[in-house]
Amino acid sequence: MEPKRCEKGSEHGPEELCDAGRLLYAAALRAGRVSRTDAERAPCLVDLALLHPDPDESQWLRPVPPSIALNKLIHPIEQEIQRRRQEAISLADTFEPFMTIHAPDPAATQVITVLEGLSLINATLDRVINECAEELLTIQPGSGRKPEVVQAGLRRVEPLVERGIRMRTLYQHTARHHSATMGYVERISPHGLEVRTLEEIIDRLIIVDRKVAFVPARSDRQVALELRHEGLVQYLVGVFDQFWLHGVPWEEEIPYSPSVDGIGGVQRSIAKLLVEGHVDEAIARRLGMNVRTCRAHIAKLATALGSGSRAQLGYLIAQSGLLEREG
Repeated sequence: MEPKRCEKGSEHGPEELCDAGRLLYAAALRAGRVSRTDAERAPCLVDLALLHPDPDESQWLRPVPPSIALNKLIHPIEQEIQRRRQEAISLADTFEPFMTIHAPDPAATQVITVLEGLSLINATLDRVINECAEELLTIQPGSGRKPEVVQAGLRRVEPLVERGIRMRTLYQHTARHHSATMGYVERISPHGLEVRTLEEIIDRLIIVDRKVAFVPARSDRQVALELRHEGLVQYLVGVFDQFWLHGVPWEEEIPYSPSVDGIGGVQRSIAKLLVEGHVDEAIARRLGMNVRTCRAHIAKLATALGSGSRAQLGYLIAQSGLLEREG
């Protein structure tokens, strides 16, 4: 039944009469009638058919006995319940033949799950990481995550710390200068977190117990893949282990190659990517630095080689033998 509007403008049904309606209906039952003028204070009583015109005197309204009103209001509800019950029986009859067909375990067949939206991605990460029983492997590219992201990561791994779970994380060298990341490592390292850094690593990767892996599926990280295929996850574990083998432990100094002709190791890495045709934004992303820092290194590289243009810089890098001396 649609809500009724009383004199003061509020809407309600018969199951929650307004105060004016309650008082007036009670008064009408006690007196056996109520004037139309008084009934104007609670027009909902007429709308809900709790008052009806007196057949003998037009200026009066008589109350419908509550037992009759109740039965009248309950009847359509009971009819709806009966209709719904019949629908439920029909649905049960429709699906009954399929009940004996046993589908494979979804966990065994759903080897790749697409997660769309940060809320779903984070909720799934929270659930799976919370179930971690042995080992957590992570690769975090970039010069450092935002402080709030680092705090979210800290919240996820603190329960693992209490359970003694082994954790290994790979960052890029530039993360060593990021205050939030430094604080995170300082907080967790004494409790079993091992951290190494590399100049260049792959995109973000999270592996839980060597059984479940998470990788980004879009550059804006609004879509991720949850991977449970045994062969694929083991392949990613192998990728992680190869990077780990060449990583520099967090507590050790980075063994930068000595400067050659005023060109340091970072600038030689940039030179290599320039020759390969990468733009500034891609180079910065791969080396974990912002674009402004990357362009500053390119400017130093151009100055050292005496280049006056971007095209000439690529030619001079190739002619200088700089990349051959890198090895």
